[in-house]
Amino acid sequence: MSHLCDCGGEDINKLKQQVSVMRKEIKNLRQMLDSSARAHRKHLIAIQSAVSKVGDGWKSDQTSLHSLVSPKAALEKGNIQTSPIGYLSSCFSVKNGTPRQPTICGPSRAQLRIQQSVFNNPEHALVGLEHYSHVWVIFLFHKNGHLSSKAKVKPPRLNGEKVGVYSTRSPHRPNALGLTLARLDKILGDTIHLSEIDMIDGTPVLDIKPYIPEYDSPHTRRSTDSETFTSNTKQQKTTSVAENDTDDMLDLQKDPERNGQSDLHSKKNDTNNLGSLLSREEAGCPTTSSSEISAPYSLPKNFHSVLQEVKAYVTQADIFQVNCERENEISDSDKSKPPESVMDNPFYGKEAYSTIADWINAPPVGNLKVRFTPQAERELEEFLPAHMPGFCQSDRPRFKLLRSPDEAAAAIRGVLSADPRSVYRRLSCRDRLFFFTLDTAHITCWFGQGFAEVLQVRAVEPPLLNCDQLTSSQHFAAG
Repeated sequence: MSHLCDCGGEDINKLKQQVSVMRKEIKNLRQMLDSSARAHRKHLIAIQSAVSKVGDGWKSDQTSLHSLVSPKAALEKGNIQTSPIGYLSSCFSVKNGTPRQPTICGPSRAQLRIQQSVFNNPEHALVGLEHYSHVWVIFLFHKNGHLSSKAKVKPPRLNGEKVGVYSTRSPHRPNALGLTLARLDKILGDTIHLSEIDMIDGTPVLDIKPYIPEYDSPHTRRSTDSETFTSNTKQQKTTSVAENDTDDMLDLQKDPERNGQSDLHSKKNDTNNLGSLLSREEAGCPTTSSSEISAPYSLPKNFHSVLQEVKAYVTQADIFQVNCERENEISDSDKSKPPESVMDNPFYGKEAYSTIADWINAPPVGNLKVRFTPQAERELEEFLPAHMPGFCQSDRPRFKLLRSPDEAAAAIRGVLSADPRSVYRRLSCRDRLFFFTLDTAHITCWFGQGFAEVLQVRAVEPPLLNCDQLTSSQHFAAG
């Protein structure tokens, strides 16, 4: 029996060895495939550069071919050639550690300078933008590395689960366009200063638009529609009551003798007529003068004084009862026939609210607690803010965009609390250090169970900068 167990154990060991060899072979094949793909891309780039260096004859032929298609036809089909209006100067220099959404890292800062190739006077295109607090930034994901895309992707917050690419903010899309809502801090000449950004340094920006909550926020849009609907309804009711008051007033004016014989009428009719007249007097509405009415229907000269005397004998309860009866009549008529304002400006109630996927509010990957080692705190305090003048000869490192070490610490906490690791690193590289760059600081950290700890903060560039660089950086960060 023991002999059989030994044989079985040897077979299992042989199978394990074979599996190990197969894994190594698969790994080698993947490396060969990656190297072949890189070589293929290099060959394509070489071919493209060779084609671009062809003589003037080929260029003229290409120009004649492109001239056959009018710009209008190309625009109608969506075949347009975009050109960036500027390139972003961001505090994030690499993809690693860059926030996936702008609200993750509020202290993050960037600058966008409008190129003169777009407008001769770029600062003129920014006139009036200072009245807005936020702007939409449309940009390109220029660091994707390839132009291919897949129908389903794995968002990091879903921890490996696949969803459709159009239900995510993935940068790997058929058209690598990005959209972010950034805070507008200030505008200096042709340069826009932004914060709460999630874009890498050197990002090509295609367009900027002001953020208007009344147009862009469904919740604000819903409240605006509700206010418009209420105002239209109140206006219609007021118009209806005013028309009824005018009719009663004219009836009383046209037949003064019949109205003077109050014994022939009930108390309710008198109260209605007097209530309408008094409500009209209290509202400050101008009464029709006797000169505007024909002679047979003219009012007595002391009509106004008579109304004032009668007003003292009419109780507030009678007026309130008359108004309540009229409101009931108006409500009954509204039930029978919907107001025209509802047809002109429809209000859909709950449909105006916005909805999002459940995994956005409750993702499988939760936020992390961030802490600094004492050494990392001391190293971060050594950095000088970008707007502090008079330290040209200092050996201490300096930020280019961030305004203080406290702001940098808040930005680091924002980045790490959202767990910037990919799904692969989160599952397969848990015991490895994580590195990312923030402005001129290089951060080293590691992740534990439910927390992230910053181990080291050092300067990316040499700490000694010349005065010309400091002056240019202070020009953009001042204020």
